[in-house]
Order: sequence, then C-alpha cells, then structure tokens
Amino acid sequence: MKDSESLNGRLLRAVLADSVCRTILDRMPELALPEWWLTAGAIFQNVWNDVEGHPAGYGVKDYDVFYFDTDLSWEAEDAVIRRAAELFGGLGAKIELRNEARVHLWYEEKFGTPASPFRSATDAIDAFAATTCSVGVTRDRDRWRIHAPFSLHDTFGMHMRPNRRLAPRHVYETKVAQYRERWPSLAADPW
Repeated sequence: MKDSESLNGRLLRAVLADSVCRTILDRMPELALPEWWLTAGAIFQNVWNDVEGHPAGYGVKDYDVFYFDTDLSWEAEDAVIRRAAELFGGLGAKIELRNEARVHLWYEEKFGTPASPFRSATDAIDAFAATTCSVGVTRDRDRWRIHAPFSLHDTFGMHMRPNRRLAPRHVYETKVAQYRERWPSLAADPW
C-alpha cells in the first residue's frame, strides 16, 4: 500500500508539473460532467518525462479527456466539445474531449475491429492498446483520484505491455514505435 501511495504522489507531481494538465484538471469540473478523466499521453508521457528528466509536457501531442454520457447523439457530444473549446481556448494545446459511450459507433471504421460499448470512461481507459498507458486522473472537488487498473509499476518503469482486450496488434506496435522515437529507453514486450 505504501508503495502505491508513493507512486500515486509521484504521478500527480509529474502530471501537475505540466501547466496544460494542471489547467485542464482545474477547469474540467466547470463542465459538470458526471464522469471524466484526463488520460493517455497527458498522464503516462509526463511520468516518462519525470523519469527521464525531460521538461513537463515534452512529447505530449494532445491532451485526452474521456467522459461518459449515455446520450449517444453526436449533437450532445459536440455541445460538450464546444463548451470545452471555450473553456480551454487560450491554452495553445490540442485537447481532445470524447464521450466514451459512443466509441463503439465509430471504432471499427477507424481501427478495423468491432468494439463493444464501454460501461464507463474508466472501462475505456482499461482498453488502451498497452496496459502501461491505462491510467487516468480526475478530481472531485479537492480530492484527486487515479485510475490505474494494471498498476503504475510499468508506467514508472517505462515498460510497455500489450493489452489485447480491444486494440489490434498494429495499433500497439505503431504506438511502441512512435513512443520510442521520443523516449528511446522505453522497453516493450512483443505482441
């Protein structure tokens, strides 16, 4: 327990060192979404930056926020995206806010394999192509929460492992290749 508490603290420090992450986490409650998480590269890549001594935000191409709303219409998601664009307009960063309840509607067309509907935003985080990347941060008022279903050891150890739950092999292998360009010491298990 003590080990995970120290990893949680280190993760929060690494993420909050990135001013874009800090601003997103500070402002997201204003959207009053029932469930939302800052996730993907904004989290694990900032941990890798901390581990390797890179500046916060190095190599982060976009900032993903997953939320979950049972309204599956594009209009409802678009309304949230537009509100977020206003909220984060001056940040100068690409922020991608998506309703994870809708993923099954477009996933097969984009990635070539069907997806079952997710049950929550954390369910979507659990399905990332690498277990190492399955991590998210949110806040309820002043309480931080971290979702890391496969633990944080590989994230801090810079070791990618495939998660075969949803993503096809080529997605995992492409991610590994892209990440190694920015973090050459990254280790990865084969598919």
